[in-house]
Amino acid sequence: MKSVHEQFSDYAAFHRTPGNKLFHRLGIPIIMLSLLGMLERVALFSSGGWQLDLAAILIIGSGIYYLALEWRLGVSMILVSIGMYFIGAAMPMWLLITLFVAGWIFQGIGHAVYEKRQPAFAQNLVHLLIGPLWILNDAIGVVSGDSRVTS
Repeated sequence: MKSVHEQFSDYAAFHRTPGNKLFHRLGIPIIMLSLLGMLERVALFSSGGWQLDLAAILIIGSGIYYLALEWRLGVSMILVSIGMYFIGAAMPMWLLITLFVAGWIFQGIGHAVYEKRQPAFAQNLVHLLIGPLWILNDAIGVVSGDSRVTS
């Protein structure tokens, strides 16, 4: 498994322009919130007021990966994801769908208009997990180096 520095460096190579970075700072959290809100509605198991749903599975699975990659960022991302889970669960489906589409439009604008390069996940699907971590790291600054979102 690549280190967090290697993952961030690879991801940062696709996100060099200030415009693209701005659209990602907006789009990635919106996509996360809306995706978790939509997946919360897909219950896999329910008993006594408790349910296991696809959003929880995503948080658990990605959380394990994040903890293995960088434990401090992993703990932070799990907490952020749990918060987004509950916020998204309280939102109406029409709004979640609208936000999900808007978030991807922001990503597309960032790459088409500013970066003029395909998204990182087009070459490496792991970047779908690295993007949110990269944005979180920009906000809290756990991992230092030239791969941060600066500018």
